[in-house]
Amino acid sequence: MRRRIAAAAVAVGLLAAACSSGDSDSKETRPTRKATTSTAVASDVSPLTGLPQDAATKGRPALIVKIDNAPKGRPQYGLGAADIVVEEGVEGGITRLAAIFQSKDAALVGPVRSARSSDLHIAVPLDHPLFAYSGTNSNFQALIDRAPLVNVGINKLGSAYHRDKRRSAPYNLFSSTPLLFKGTPAGAAGAKKLVDIGGAESAGAGTPVTKLDVHWVDKVRTDVTWNWDGSKWSRIQNGTPVIDASGLAITPRNIVTLFVNYVDTGERDQSNSAVPEAKLVGTGEAWIIRDGTLIKGTWAKPAEESPIALADSRGAKIALLPGQTWIEMPAPGNGSVA
Repeated sequence: MRRRIAAAAVAVGLLAAACSSGDSDSKETRPTRKATTSTAVASDVSPLTGLPQDAATKGRPALIVKIDNAPKGRPQYGLGAADIVVEEGVEGGITRLAAIFQSKDAALVGPVRSARSSDLHIAVPLDHPLFAYSGTNSNFQALIDRAPLVNVGINKLGSAYHRDKRRSAPYNLFSSTPLLFKGTPAGAAGAKKLVDIGGAESAGAGTPVTKLDVHWVDKVRTDVTWNWDGSKWSRIQNGTPVIDASGLAITPRNIVTLFVNYVDTGERDQSNSAVPEAKLVGTGEAWIIRDGTLIKGTWAKPAEESPIALADSRGAKIALLPGQTWIEMPAPGNGSVA
């Protein structure tokens, strides 16, 4: 594998590198705890959904689970219970999901897959989230070991994982959020926000929309369509309706499209496809859909530890509606609405 590790301005003073698609183990070292500048929301509501949360979940950290999104990995388990789901491009034109849990649990979640360098941009604002993944290469493992997150991957908390014999590897690794949350260290701080939920909203009413299309393309093409039926959104991927195999509906109130640039990290996967990294520190175009209404504006994340700030075309702050949020991260120009 050719390696040309790309530098990135990571708040923890790390070099950002991507990983190959193989799932390798390496030794985890507990990171030194470091404060971030993101702001916690009121303790009686989830910082990730803006909805009331019960005593069992109040104050616990966020949990990020890397979940497969290739055809052999679907249907997935646990997506309907996630507070936020981030879809990021990986090698070859496929995508992978980072499902973030805090206010609800999933009895089964997966298939759990390997980490990517883009994950650090999502993890750092949450303030030492738990991070569940199936493995990574040695370069990225070194970053995880020093990053402000808690490793609950299979190489650290193996007892939380099992293989489903009805599926083929590597699409058969599963866990549950109750088991993964057992890896929470004593004295862990509660999750902080990734994006504004509730509170002040843009003055603009937005434009009614019934369809969002986004895509990623390289050796293959991943097409995602969201359809609005007047009361809820449903997801279609490459022509197939997407369901949560556990029976939970996937009907987010917010769908946020962040158009981000991807750079070649110099890493290659086993098929010699370039492994990209989403550049999520900076600014870019954003489409913010809340229920059936679209506001076109911008996203900004000035530092690794900063939450994602959304604004309309006049610069007025946009906050999302309470509920589940999906964040799509295609390259600029790879989206349309109707």
